[in-house]
Amino acid sequence: MSHDQNFKNLILDYPRQALAFLAEAEARRITPEVRITPIRQEQLQERLAERIDVYAAAVRGLASLEPDPERQLKYADFIDIYSVLDDNERQRYESEYPAEARAVSTYFQMARQEGRQEGRQEGRQEGREEGRQEGEVLVLLRLLQLKFGAIPDEARRRIEQADADTLLVWSERILTADRIDDVIL
Repeated sequence: MSHDQNFKNLILDYPRQALAFLAEAEARRITPEVRITPIRQEQLQERLAERIDVYAAAVRGLASLEPDPERQLKYADFIDIYSVLDDNERQRYESEYPAEARAVSTYFQMARQEGRQEGRQEGRQEGREEGRQEGEVLVLLRLLQLKFGAIPDEARRRIEQADADTLLVWSERILTADRIDDVIL
């Protein structure tokens, strides 16, 4: 038996503990009288002949039970992944359940917007870091040139490829070095 199968069996045998482990905050809100019935994906496909209705019900339930947009997005993704609607089922779902389809579309638009914003922020941060490092390279090259004259191509390449910490160390060494080689050991 695979580790994956063992993990699934643990979830099936101990659903409350699995919820407490995997979704601690959510598990605390579940009262003792709530019955938790885990269903394997394989069982789900066998037992639920009409997945479209279940998908729509899950989306409606999500919209009515979870007010937090970030959690809605997380759970909408979960619903979408585990429903495994094929193209025909998805088209039928969109025509039979337009309100739910719009809700899912909204969730995923939010995800794309968040992804774009995160991408922009990461891009800006990377740009700033690269700009800082390029500036450090230029300052070090200029100081070396002022102190030692022409900079050999190999030394220039090493400096241009160095990381920020190395550039800092080399910038400090320039104060006491007698040769370029003493700076960029």
